[in-house]
Amino acid sequence: MPFFKNLSAYDDRSARLAGIALMVLSIFMFSFGDAMGKFLVGTYSVGQLLFLRACAALLLLSPLVWKQRHQFLHLERPGLQLFRVVLSTLEVAAFFLATVYLPLADVITYYLAGPIFVTAMSAIFLREKVGWRRWTAILIGFCGVLIALRPSAQTVSLPALIALGGSLSFATLMLITRSLRKTPDIVMASSQFVGTFSLGAVLSAFHWVPPTPGSLVIFALAGCVSVTALFCVNRSLKLAPASVVVPYQYSMIVWAVIFGFVVFGDVPEVATIVGAAIIIGAGFYIYLRERDLGRPSGEVNPPA
Repeated sequence: MPFFKNLSAYDDRSARLAGIALMVLSIFMFSFGDAMGKFLVGTYSVGQLLFLRACAALLLLSPLVWKQRHQFLHLERPGLQLFRVVLSTLEVAAFFLATVYLPLADVITYYLAGPIFVTAMSAIFLREKVGWRRWTAILIGFCGVLIALRPSAQTVSLPALIALGGSLSFATLMLITRSLRKTPDIVMASSQFVGTFSLGAVLSAFHWVPPTPGSLVIFALAGCVSVTALFCVNRSLKLAPASVVVPYQYSMIVWAVIFGFVVFGDVPEVATIVGAAIIIGAGFYIYLRERDLGRPSGEVNPPA
């Protein structure tokens, strides 16, 4: 019946539009949470941020964790699960530590290179076949990283190297997540926050600044925003194909520039903008190529 065919097409189009809207919203929320984190580490230590942010996130997740507690009993490859949590914790700590010294857009630019690093490491360590087209895109993406990094004896700084190291940890994390696709989402999300909670608790013991009531609200909001953004991403991928919504994740650099300028007065340098554009172009090509080959591609979700 033509009517029902049109109705089905309309429903599919509505689901795709809803998926795109949720993805765009999630990236805005991730960026907003990153900006709040950068604001807080201007006064409080990174450890304190990790600890209080994770407290809020785990409180919000606790009803779901309890409801789905049976999913935590039999996890695939527990050793690899633990390594994934360690990597996740280190890359989040590196991200916020780098934002203490660098503009938000600079740090996000290094993290945008994650999918490029994933493809390169897949070929080197997993012996996955990567053709000349993707190797070319990888090399172009690395050139974008070098342009953004502005390597010279005067310009390469420890914070930039920390951000780049965090990006490499993020790429390794995505690579491991590929092989743990059977792990439930609630396990993935909650375990990451348990990791940052644990590291934050240890680091906070060495440097604790009593938070003001206003700061506590921002800490709690940062944790809640991060959890909500994760749920938006997951729902987006259920409503629409990844090939439709994942490219919108690159909009995070736009929000990073906006928040950086409005909140912190940061004006991105030309090298950062050019490097980010090259990285996005190379990453987008790699994503399209891996999609055409029917292989899972790394996503560019910011740190949870």
